[in-house]
Amino acid sequence: MKIYRINGGESLKGHVYISGAKNAALPILAATILTDETITLENVPKVNDTIIMVETLEKLGAQVEYLDDNTLKINTSTINKYAVENPSIKKIRASYYFAGALLGRYHQARVPLPGGCNIGGRGLDMHEKGFESLGADVKITESEIIVDGESWPLSGARIYMDKVSVGATINIMLAAVLTPGKTIIEGAAKEPHVVDVANFINGIGGHITGAGTDKIRINGVPALKGGTYAVIPDQIEAGTFMMAAAITHGDVVVDNVIPTHLDSISSKLKEMGCRIEESDESVRVIGPQGQLRRTQVKTLPYPGFPTDMQPQISVALGLADGCSTVVESIFDNRFMYVNELKKMGCNIVVDECTTAYIEGVDYYQGANMTSPDLRAGAALVLAALAAKGQSDIDGIEYIERGYENFDTKLRALGANIEKLEV
Repeated sequence: MKIYRINGGESLKGHVYISGAKNAALPILAATILTDETITLENVPKVNDTIIMVETLEKLGAQVEYLDDNTLKINTSTINKYAVENPSIKKIRASYYFAGALLGRYHQARVPLPGGCNIGGRGLDMHEKGFESLGADVKITESEIIVDGESWPLSGARIYMDKVSVGATINIMLAAVLTPGKTIIEGAAKEPHVVDVANFINGIGGHITGAGTDKIRINGVPALKGGTYAVIPDQIEAGTFMMAAAITHGDVVVDNVIPTHLDSISSKLKEMGCRIEESDESVRVIGPQGQLRRTQVKTLPYPGFPTDMQPQISVALGLADGCSTVVESIFDNRFMYVNELKKMGCNIVVDECTTAYIEGVDYYQGANMTSPDLRAGAALVLAALAAKGQSDIDGIEYIERGYENFDTKLRALGANIEKLEV
């Protein structure tokens, strides 16, 4: 078993380079299925989730070559089956993007039900509604998603999303880009990775407009071509390092970012007493000399405060000067890290799985903890960085699903962190 061993108390200082966005890279990897020509993808983070997606493409018959750790050359013209059979795909949420891509290209797909972190309900009803609106027959069993678009021709449709869903928005785009006619998604998600997938598809000959708004229009095209595309920087990795600077009272320049993607995070850090300096592709975060200030947070779809940053800011508010409130409006099981954080002396109470009341304490005490999911695991690392004494964190395979070289980047900023096998 691998663990992080952290001796806290060091203020983080220096520059950190942010990797490509995992949540954009995963659907873009699936989207390479939509063309027979060669795609070169740059700035792909080499994390466990992307490695599994690449393995799955290869098992479907695609040819994939790593030109370096973050650049892949992919040709999917040799795909020879439409059933995803890689057992590892069950470990990640993004498996469902193969359903949209295979439906769009080959009009059929069998994909294992998605896995990933247990952070609450993330149903497939909006995916099912979108595929059926395009004319596909959808069956969801206890183990897989079966999509059939061969019984009758697929055609464009107007699809109203009853709730905002990033995954369903992207999956409908993947299925519709080669479908004849016009598809309109009403109530679409606006997240940066939705825009990035649309930009990738448009770059290889697709016709998608409105990405980044709540109405996306897709005009079906007969075929897509090859090309080269660079994945956007990771908004959540950047936010995590910004919060690390705040919680350790450090001074960190977060490089290779799109600052507007970080506006909601920067705004909260300012409320908490941090100084924020932005340039074209970087954000500098200078933590306060004294205690962080309390604030209130509610997670919302983009451009609101991201749910994937909720554990990190909760950990920081545990050291603030009074009572803060954190409301989770996206997922109903996102506070699983609370009992681990209490081991460190955090004064936090969760009401009905949706609201955390946090009374700030003077310091955290090092403890042995288990990472319950990806973002919560990263948050526990931040707590350990700010704590007195030593902390051991296991379950780091969750963290490595979404953070590339996390411990290495933290060490470069001055953190006392090791990855050990025990």
